[in-house]
Amino acid sequence: MPIVQQGTVNTTALIVPDLYVQIVAPQNLVLNGVPTNLIGVVGSAVWGAVNQPVVVGSMTDYAQCFGAIQTRKYDMGTAVAIAVQQGAQAFSCVRVTDGTDIAAEITYQPTGTTASLVITALYTGSFGSQITVTLQPGTQVGSYRLVVAAPGVYPEVFDNITGSGAALWSALAAAVNSGAGVARGASQLVTMTAPGGAAAFTAGVVLPLYGGSDGAAGVTATTLVGQDVLPRRGMYALRGQGCSICVLADADSSAEWVTQAAFGLSEGVYMILAGPAGDMISDAVSVKATSGLDSYASKLMFGDWVWWQDQVNGVTRLVSPQGFVAGRLGNLSPEQSTLNKQIYGVVGTQKSSSPGSAQAATYAAADLAELFGAGIDVIANPQPGGSFWGVRGGYNSSSNASINGDNYTTMTNYLAATLNAGMGAYVGQLINNTLFQQIRATVMSFLQNLLTQGVLGQVGTTAPFSVVCDTSNNPLSRTSLGYVQCDVQVQYQAINQKFIVNLEGGQTVTIQTQTLPSGQV
Repeated sequence: MPIVQQGTVNTTALIVPDLYVQIVAPQNLVLNGVPTNLIGVVGSAVWGAVNQPVVVGSMTDYAQCFGAIQTRKYDMGTAVAIAVQQGAQAFSCVRVTDGTDIAAEITYQPTGTTASLVITALYTGSFGSQITVTLQPGTQVGSYRLVVAAPGVYPEVFDNITGSGAALWSALAAAVNSGAGVARGASQLVTMTAPGGAAAFTAGVVLPLYGGSDGAAGVTATTLVGQDVLPRRGMYALRGQGCSICVLADADSSAEWVTQAAFGLSEGVYMILAGPAGDMISDAVSVKATSGLDSYASKLMFGDWVWWQDQVNGVTRLVSPQGFVAGRLGNLSPEQSTLNKQIYGVVGTQKSSSPGSAQAATYAAADLAELFGAGIDVIANPQPGGSFWGVRGGYNSSSNASINGDNYTTMTNYLAATLNAGMGAYVGQLINNTLFQQIRATVMSFLQNLLTQGVLGQVGTTAPFSVVCDTSNNPLSRTSLGYVQCDVQVQYQAINQKFIVNLEGGQTVTIQTQTLPSGQV
């Protein structure tokens, strides 16, 4: 009585009389939407891997991976900290340098040998110059240990290492470099090269590393964009990472806008761009037109930079609006717009005057019309909903009115990424009516779930989606060549941008009442 998987036995050619049990896999594939809250951030830092995406979920995670935020342009931590204030909780961070970054190091010559112990920070950056390595007696009698410490990081203790002379130093180096002989694993702060010879271990010696540099002084917007050849650098290191939103921290050069938008189109990522600080509206409109930027894959924020309270460094400083917008988008469902959604941590903007000033300027309707007409958005106060800071337009950088909303970009990317992630299971299957039915059922079920959860909305009695996958769009002339086509139409929910309330008042106004049937309003 064989038990087999369906498809592994030719059931039209059985000879032996027997019971054959086939395990049939579930026929209806179920699609689960992909996450839309992962924000890619590219910038400089004082520590961490270079040109490699690192996922962090909080500022504590960020500090452990990249060190403290810095009061300088292109700082990655600043953008992350601002986005966290908006509720964002998932980041893929890529640190870049100008190529002059150096790892901190110390060379120590133990007593009794001319050879040197070399301890090097695991990563480049000035944070490495705050690392100390202490030689101590071990917990067990006759053993030794190293303690690696740095600000804001739990000390790494490599304990109960035994041996003498060269063998001891080799064992210590093996513990630090690979976790050999200890339960804690390799160091996440330093690497160690053991000295040769029978050097003595002197307990109580403290070895401070020094000479680390960030390589941040020469970073530019071009550095943040990087290169799209192996090994990928900068923005291109985020390929395939599943980011929904991306920020090149403080990259305000218009020369890079089109390149960023092209990356957003290829990866299904909403790129948040920014103009230079202190920009003029007329200049911003002219520069955008000259740059050739016209894409739903990017959102260009006007160069009215934001005053923000940097609690880590204890200063109020001017920062790019990118982090605020990215964080708010990362904390919204994909059908939503940033329009009229409150953002947090704004002390003021360049337009509204400097912090502490008694005067505050606002945007006139003509100013906003000029910006929005050019596909440029801005952070402003007040909003239609009240006196709070928020994104004033909810527009992307496209000039096409049918696709120039935040919700078009985020919903389109979300649907495309979900279908791309789940529908590939049907490749390699036999083309027949059953396959058509399964494909249609899978997509319909996913879209129905979106409707149930309010991601899609219905106006009237017509469903806001349609899925066609049958012989009408899959003729034999195509399927015989291995093609299967599924045509999906989805109607997004529109955003209430221009709310008109008609008020008729006066002593001569006649009020007519209407009695509605029970159950109607």
